[in-house]
Amino acid sequence: MHHRIFVLILGLLVPLLCLAQQPIVGAYRIVSYVIEIDGQPREIFGKSPRGYAMITPTRIMFVITAENRKFGTSVEEKAALWDSMISYTGPYRVEGDKLITSVDASWNEDWNGTQQSRIWQAQGNRLTLTSVPAPYARDPSKIIVARLVWEKVE
Repeated sequence: MHHRIFVLILGLLVPLLCLAQQPIVGAYRIVSYVIEIDGQPREIFGKSPRGYAMITPTRIMFVITAENRKFGTSVEEKAALWDSMISYTGPYRVEGDKLITSVDASWNEDWNGTQQSRIWQAQGNRLTLTSVPAPYARDPSKIIVARLVWEKVE
């Protein structure tokens, strides 16, 4: 009898957990990507980055590239292309204003198997994701915060 009650309660809770994530579910186009390094803003992917975020009730995927990318043939040009993109995916959960992705595939092998936490805010058809302050990978003595603004396309 207790087993049936547990299954019934679980069956009611799972849809509620998915409903809690509904404000962010959808397809989004990137509007802006700005990083702040020690408080100094930079548009490292240009004024018009390209990319999309696909968010289902259980999985998230990001693909972002800088504006004006060109095909690369030399090692240096290919490295520049690598530095001008972001792509990762994984299951996620929402905990209050935090969206936490368990990265299972990424353009950056260091991110695989990690938890990427972003503060999220939805207003109208816009979703803003802001990273938590962290040491800047290229100079750990500096602190970086990334802010991405997305616009819903569906």
